[in-house]
Amino acid sequence: MVHSVPPLNDKSLLKSQCYIDGKWIGAKSGKTFEVTDPASGKSIGTMPEMDVSDCEVAIKAAEKALVSFRKTTGRERARMLRKWYQLMVDNADDLAKLITWENGKPLADAKGEVTYASNFFEWFSEEAPRTYGDTIPATVPGNRVYTIKEPVGVCGLITPWNFPAAMITRKIGPALAAGCTLVAKSPGETPFTAAALAELGHRAGIPAGVVNIVTALHNTAEIGSTLTSSPVVRKVSFTGSTGVGKLLMKQSADTLKKLSFELGGNAPFIVFDDADLESAVAGALASKFRSSGQTCVCANRIYVQKGIYDEFCKVFAEKVKGFKVGGGYEEGVTHGPLIHNRAVSKVESHVQDAVSQGGKVLVGGQKLPDLGENFFQMTVIRDMKPNMRLSQEETFGPVAGLFPFETEADVVKMANQAEVGLAGYFFSKDIQRCYRVAEALETGMVGINTGLISDPAAPFGGVKFSGFGREGSKYGVSEYEVIKMVTLGGMGQELQGS
Repeated sequence: MVHSVPPLNDKSLLKSQCYIDGKWIGAKSGKTFEVTDPASGKSIGTMPEMDVSDCEVAIKAAEKALVSFRKTTGRERARMLRKWYQLMVDNADDLAKLITWENGKPLADAKGEVTYASNFFEWFSEEAPRTYGDTIPATVPGNRVYTIKEPVGVCGLITPWNFPAAMITRKIGPALAAGCTLVAKSPGETPFTAAALAELGHRAGIPAGVVNIVTALHNTAEIGSTLTSSPVVRKVSFTGSTGVGKLLMKQSADTLKKLSFELGGNAPFIVFDDADLESAVAGALASKFRSSGQTCVCANRIYVQKGIYDEFCKVFAEKVKGFKVGGGYEEGVTHGPLIHNRAVSKVESHVQDAVSQGGKVLVGGQKLPDLGENFFQMTVIRDMKPNMRLSQEETFGPVAGLFPFETEADVVKMANQAEVGLAGYFFSKDIQRCYRVAEALETGMVGINTGLISDPAAPFGGVKFSGFGREGSKYGVSEYEVIKMVTLGGMGQELQGS
C-alpha cells in the first residue's frame, strides 16, 4: 500500500508488492512494513514483510526457471539486458524520483545513479555473448583439453540502501549474462526502486522466475539465512557491512557456496605536497561528500602533507561552506538527509570524539533539527589523530577528518593500518610516486588524481576485511560462472588411409 505518490510520469512503476515468478504478490502472512521518507519522516508506503516460506517460493521459482534459462544463448540474454537498459534510460526521471524519495539523495545525484545503474545492464549485455572458454595443450599424447564456462546456478543477491538502483543492477547484470537465475533481497529502507526495476525487467521480457525480488525489514536476517543455507542457491553476493558478511560466510559453509562480498571501507585520501591543490580539493570534495558521505568508497581519512596542510584545510573548508543541505527535491540543494537517526547518532559521536581529543571543527559539526531529525551539517575537522574513532571506524556520513603527515612512508603506514581495504586515493604529480604508492596501498582499488573511481568497465572490490570478488568489468561475469574442463582421449590416431 502506498500512501502518497511523487509526480511520476508512469505511476505504474510504483509497486507495493514483491515480484516472484513473474507475478506481483504480497507476503503469505499478509504482513507489511512501513517505508519512510528520510527527509520528511513521513510514510512513503508499505511493502511485504516476507519470511522464510516466501523466500523458499522465490528460490523454487528460480530453480524451475534455471532449467531453460541456462540453455539460452549469450546473444539472447544480451538482447534482454539491452532492452532492460533502454527501459531504464526511457524511465530515468521516474527512477530518480523514487531514489530521492526513499533514499534522500538530491535529485541530481539520483539521476546520476540511474545512469550508472543502467550502464551495468548495457555493459553486461555486451559481455553475455563473450564468456569464452579455452583450448589447452594437453601433456598426454592423443588427448585434447578444453574448458566451458557454465552458469553457477541459482544466485542469492543481498543489496544495500545507499545505491538502491546501482547495487542491484551491478549484481543482476552479470548473473543474467552468465545464464543464472536469482532471488534478490532488496533493502528494507529503499525497496520501491528495486520494485520499479523489476517492473521494467518484466516489460523487457525477462522470463518468469529468472529474476525474483523479495522484501523484508524485520525478517531480513532470516531471509539471509534462508538464502545461505539453501542447497539450491549456489552463489551468494552481498554488499554491506563486514560484520554481516562474516555471518553470511559462516552460514554458507555447510553448502559450500560460491561467494562474493563487497564489505566495509575506511578509505584513505592522501594529498602530497607536490599535488595540484585545486584538483586535490575538488577530488576530496567529490569523494568525501558524495551521497552525504554514505558510500563505501568515500574518503574517510584525508591525509595532507604538512607543506600544504594549512592551505588545504582553508580552501577545503571554504568550499564546504558553499554546500546547501535540504530535501532532495528542493532547488539548489547539494546534500540531503542521512538515511535514519541511527546514522545521525554515529556521525555525531565521531564528531564529539574528535573534538574531545583536540580536533578543531572548521565547518559544521551539528545536527540540523529545523530541517528534520535525519539532517546533519557537512562537517570538516582538522588536526585529527590516529587514535580517534573516525580513524578506526567507517563514519558513513558527512564528516571530513583532515590529518597532517610528514613523509610518504609515514602516510602509507597510517593508510594501511585499517583492517579493511576497499578504496584508496592520492594526489601527486610525481609519476614514480604514483606507481610506488599505488602498489604500496593495501586496497582493492586506487584512485590517482581523481576522487571518483566507479565505472561499469572497472573491477570493483576490496581486500582484507573489505571482502573478495569483483563486480563490474570483464571480471564481473566470472563471479557467476564455473569452469568445466573436458578431456577427449584417443584423438591422436594417424589419418585414415595414410
